[in-house]
Amino acid sequence: MVYSKEMNVLRRWLPLAILTTCLSGLMYVAVQQTLRLSANDPQIQLAEDTALKLTTQDDTVQITSLPKIDIAKSLSPFVIIYDASGKVVSATGDIEGETPEVPMGVFAYTKEHREDRFTWQPRQGVRIAAVMRHYSGRTTGYVLAGRSLREVEKREDRLMRQVGLMWVVTLAATLIGVLVTSTSEKRKK
Repeated sequence: MVYSKEMNVLRRWLPLAILTTCLSGLMYVAVQQTLRLSANDPQIQLAEDTALKLTTQDDTVQITSLPKIDIAKSLSPFVIIYDASGKVVSATGDIEGETPEVPMGVFAYTKEHREDRFTWQPRQGVRIAAVMRHYSGRTTGYVLAGRSLREVEKREDRLMRQVGLMWVVTLAATLIGVLVTSTSEKRKK
């Protein structure tokens, strides 16, 4: 008799647990993707504007006068300009004095599709939201604009903890609700 009561509670609670799990997962993915994709917004503008200037001007855009930032430590956006073969022409960002290398496949993809938006990990513990743009005009090459994902990833971690906590609380609340309604239905009989 006890076994059937427990099975009845489980049968009533399981669909609620599945629904709670699906909705929690959906909420996490939707908000996480919004956070990550919006991290590209400044880089899109920087890459497009710089590529446009490089396309329409006789000489390369002068970014060498801008102060260099260490992209492993700074949250500031940075720009790296590459020639048609993928060699660095100029850069405002580096890691400990050296411009990090982008995988060559990014250049091929960007040339074919004109733009690539990707997460780049130039070194362990350094993750960058990057946008690369191909340009051609008087000169041909690539513009990469990037910035650290450090703060975005902190927000994603916080989101994971919040959604996880609410998932557990909602599972417990629905189980308690099913137990209470099962008990009150038994008393009415």
